[in-house]
Amino acid sequence: MALLRRPLLLLLLIVTHQFLQFRIAFGSVNEEGQKQEEFYEELLLKPLPDRKLLTHFHFQSSAPPSTSNGRHHHLFPKAISQLVLKFQVKEMELSFTQGRWNYESWGGFDPIPSSNAKPPGVELWAVFDAPQHLIDALWKNLTHTLSGLFCASINFLESSTAYSAPEWSFPPASGKLRYGTLPREAVCTENLTPWLKLLPCRDKAGISMLLDRPSIYRGFYHSQRLHLTSTGSGSEGMDPGIILEQTLTVVLQPDSQRASLAHASEKHIQPSWSLSSIFGKQISGRCVLAETSNVYFLLDRGLVAELDHIHKENEKSEENVLIPEKFWNNPSFELSAKPDRIFKEESSLLSKNASVLYKFEIEKYGESEPFDLGLFWKTPVVWLCQQAPLHANRFLMGSGNERGAIAISLKSTQSSEGFMGSNSNDERCELRVDVFQVVPWYVKVYFHSLQVFVDQQPKAVSDIIEKIHVSPSKDKVSPGVMELVLALPCSVSSAVLTIEFDKGFLHIDEYPPDANQGFDIPSAIVSFPNFHARMVFLENDSLNKSPLLSKFQEKSPVMSYTEVLLVPLTTPDFSMPYNVITITCTVFALYFGSLLNALRRRVAEEERFLKDKAAKKMDRIPLLLSKLSAKLRGRHLEGPQAPPASSSFINSKSVLKVILIAGLAVYWQYYFS
Repeated sequence: MALLRRPLLLLLLIVTHQFLQFRIAFGSVNEEGQKQEEFYEELLLKPLPDRKLLTHFHFQSSAPPSTSNGRHHHLFPKAISQLVLKFQVKEMELSFTQGRWNYESWGGFDPIPSSNAKPPGVELWAVFDAPQHLIDALWKNLTHTLSGLFCASINFLESSTAYSAPEWSFPPASGKLRYGTLPREAVCTENLTPWLKLLPCRDKAGISMLLDRPSIYRGFYHSQRLHLTSTGSGSEGMDPGIILEQTLTVVLQPDSQRASLAHASEKHIQPSWSLSSIFGKQISGRCVLAETSNVYFLLDRGLVAELDHIHKENEKSEENVLIPEKFWNNPSFELSAKPDRIFKEESSLLSKNASVLYKFEIEKYGESEPFDLGLFWKTPVVWLCQQAPLHANRFLMGSGNERGAIAISLKSTQSSEGFMGSNSNDERCELRVDVFQVVPWYVKVYFHSLQVFVDQQPKAVSDIIEKIHVSPSKDKVSPGVMELVLALPCSVSSAVLTIEFDKGFLHIDEYPPDANQGFDIPSAIVSFPNFHARMVFLENDSLNKSPLLSKFQEKSPVMSYTEVLLVPLTTPDFSMPYNVITITCTVFALYFGSLLNALRRRVAEEERFLKDKAAKKMDRIPLLLSKLSAKLRGRHLEGPQAPPASSSFINSKSVLKVILIAGLAVYWQYYFS
């Protein structure tokens, strides 16, 4: 009987273990009928015109509202849940970015640059669901918590001089919003590792296996972003639901050796690539805790239009026509894997062309057959990404360490006419532009000096600016904030805003370690509220389970960040205190050392010491001979005596030394006073 019980007990344990794993990983409803936590992982690949590749990782975790206070989480990171509950965070976004998004080459009208292109360094903003008088305290505690969680210097944003409260120009602006940036914050693997630990499978399984550190940090641009939204609980006694969105946007340069060998004479050939050649790894299956695990390959509107034009010129048969069913393998390029589905973007008034999206399901692949998507270009292709209505730049004017000016330049990208249609030449047609600018307190801006130039012609401020909100800076208390709403004519080709400022003086304790490098002015935010970056694909029913594509369908305003300005301020010579301390200590050491030596010297003891020393040097034989000679002569032997003037000479020499040193000290004190 005992032998029969052991197999039954072992079988029962195996079945119980498998049942518990199934409940944790795939259970959607608990005993109370509440929805369980969910996790999605997705990857978007997109070729760029300048021979680079955009890789966009998208992970989403969701925790529904629950009645159990402090419940145990199966998939959702508990640290984020505790952070939301403790600091009453309604919405928050944190980004770590290295490099700057190239809006001219990589586009500025797609959902990715509008939502995921961030300024260099660290950017943090949060909306709190708390009374107004508690928001500043919650913000300071939140910065300290995030600093420890992500191994960064986010705690420097706790100072009132480092954050601001936008009113309406920042998209989620409200009275309970706080915004802060650290442009000089360095981004490294110490920030990526805590970010990966928030994923259920980390980087051990699924799409996150591709996150190879050397491959990511040798890219031209990378930005890791964390965005969380707290949904309303609906009733008292329930914890709010949380949606955590983690994205990693990387622009890489594929190895172009294969393309250069195949098309040595073509300079516009795009480099061929594969996942293994870019990241050094393959996807050996999906994360078992993920609801869906998909890889998407996107051809934007400009590339599709160029491929269509090439195929029409070289059309020989009807089979070469660009139709979605055959678009993955055509005379221009070839994919190494056959897509599971192909989607085409819905045509809109903004563009006559439509993007094409390829979907690859990772659940069909495993360790025996890993997923390694590759793209091989057959013909050279040149295209342009869709741009925002205006391209924004910012620069400094003036010279010297006393005053200067900030200029924001807006240049037309020749696409606003297509956006506006036939009304672009109408005098009543207006292009609305929102500008949000934060200036540190040591850059003292004169807001009354604001000037506007449209098409190189000066204009009255009241004619162009519809709305303005200015919050002047306070020394060592708060930064300056400027929010503008511009109403430009649709046919505008260029517009420039200039504003003058004075450079302040800092206390020596307020200078950073590398003060000679300069001081940073954070990036300005330029948004176009009348234009929305969205991509809507056909067959929406099949895309409901894709958080990434659902995000693309949302209407988000087109937004771009300007450059970070480097302002040189008057900087003291930090080596001067060291030099003064060194020479002062040296002079005092010489003075007091010589003085004490002269005062404590005993002349009689020195003379007696010299006599004894001279006596010891005399040998015994000469001494006996001198005694014998003295007896023969009848005289007494007298020892050597020092001249009596030596004592007075030594005393006068010591007095002269003391007087000389005292005179030098008095002169030194008089000179520095």
